[in-house]
Amino acid sequence: MSDDGLKKIISHAKEYGFVFPSSEIYDGLSAAYDYGQLGSELKNNIKQYWWTAMVRMNENIVGIDSAIFMHPTTWKASGHVDAFNDPLIDNKDSKKRYRADVLIEEHIAKIEGKINKDVTKAAKRFGDDFDEAQFRSTNPQVLRRQGDIDGINAKFKAAMDAEDLGAVKTLIEDLGITCPVSGSKNWTDVRQFNLMFKTELGAVSGDSGAVYLRPETAQGIFVNYLNVQKSGRMKLPFGIAQIGKAFRNEIIARQFIFRMREFEQMEMQFFIKPGTQAEWYSHWKEARIKWHKALCLGEENYRFHDHIKLAHYADAACDIEFNFPMGFKELEGIHSRTDFDLKQHEEFSNKKLRYFDPETQESYVPCVLETSIGLDRMFLAVLSSALREETLEDGSTRTVMRIPFGLAPVKAAVLPLIKKDGLPEKAREVLAKLQLHHNVQYDEKDAIGRRYRRQDAIGTPLCITVDHDTLEDHAVTVRNRDTMQQERIPIAELNTHVDELVSMASLFTA
Repeated sequence: MSDDGLKKIISHAKEYGFVFPSSEIYDGLSAAYDYGQLGSELKNNIKQYWWTAMVRMNENIVGIDSAIFMHPTTWKASGHVDAFNDPLIDNKDSKKRYRADVLIEEHIAKIEGKINKDVTKAAKRFGDDFDEAQFRSTNPQVLRRQGDIDGINAKFKAAMDAEDLGAVKTLIEDLGITCPVSGSKNWTDVRQFNLMFKTELGAVSGDSGAVYLRPETAQGIFVNYLNVQKSGRMKLPFGIAQIGKAFRNEIIARQFIFRMREFEQMEMQFFIKPGTQAEWYSHWKEARIKWHKALCLGEENYRFHDHIKLAHYADAACDIEFNFPMGFKELEGIHSRTDFDLKQHEEFSNKKLRYFDPETQESYVPCVLETSIGLDRMFLAVLSSALREETLEDGSTRTVMRIPFGLAPVKAAVLPLIKKDGLPEKAREVLAKLQLHHNVQYDEKDAIGRRYRRQDAIGTPLCITVDHDTLEDHAVTVRNRDTMQQERIPIAELNTHVDELVSMASLFTA
């Protein structure tokens, strides 16, 4: 997919009630979106899938829901007040502002695109005999381009580690990066911009009442570490999970719901004994990629990307990247945060945040292994992999959303064949049986074929048709969205049949 692919997703999402521009009747608000009737269902299902895997299926992980507003010293301790910045650069001709690191990443992506074209051409030329790994490791053109990428990454890392913003600008100039709008290379100096939203608490304005909208949900977990550990009698290793809103004053907020100023995170902080970071880092990398791949969105759409520049608190970090319409981008981060967070909060709060190990009789500050996934990005990953235009055997086409059955916003549609002869009444009886277990729609308007197409377009896994034979044999016809095959199922067995195919449990047993 490409930018055109993203436009199709945006259009489809609006037309069918997944995502709307926020405040659209007032011409919208930049980088803000509302989730519609189907979008909110899909979003809730993704949350449930994550929560089930993370909390319910791990005896040593519990969930909390912390406040969005926190004591302002929290953000001083975490480093956000002093260090939560993006390097920004302006083009003097277009007056547009960009993140310097994103400009460099996009330049690297163009080089990667050339490498991929070389690989694709070679694969066509050599056919079944093609060895991609060998080609990438021996082809002079690929090696030269990969060397360029490695060199750019090394220079950027060195500049950021040294906090040398002048070197970042020089790198942009040396690479010949131009403004996407003006096409010019007339850049300002690079400078840092703090991303936190600042507001006032109470009736009196001024620094004494200043608070921040949280830029991440993790700190709500860290400040509650001791509360959870003591009240839950938790023993190391244990985790605390949370789903919640976060806010960042992104200057470059774009690409639909991929980067917004108000977004939702699903985070888990896993508290471990110091010295075991490498073991747990490896464990959670494997566990998280397994969770993603269980959705069958295409294994080729995932890859790990190790961080070039580690955050000040980390000793290891990587991203799980997904192949979005605009290329491979971060979907989830896995970070070994050392003992930085709890030690910082100890220092700033003057409260002990230590763990007493009954086996070794030691008292120490735990280290933390973090998994953090953007819910909105996960939503976009599902949509972008699901939307298809398919040509059928009879030459006709259909638009279908191949959303994983367990995540689909509507699990089944109940359709009377016609609007008379007692079929609508019987269909509503069937509907009532299913509604207690799943989100189910009823539709009696238009020909049955058109109704199938409507349900395909919103990703409904099963269409259940009530016909004249139903009144005699007490069975219905169930159509599968993906195979389009139909089978006759007794109404008495319908709940069990539907549940086996579309329940959340189906995602864990596939």
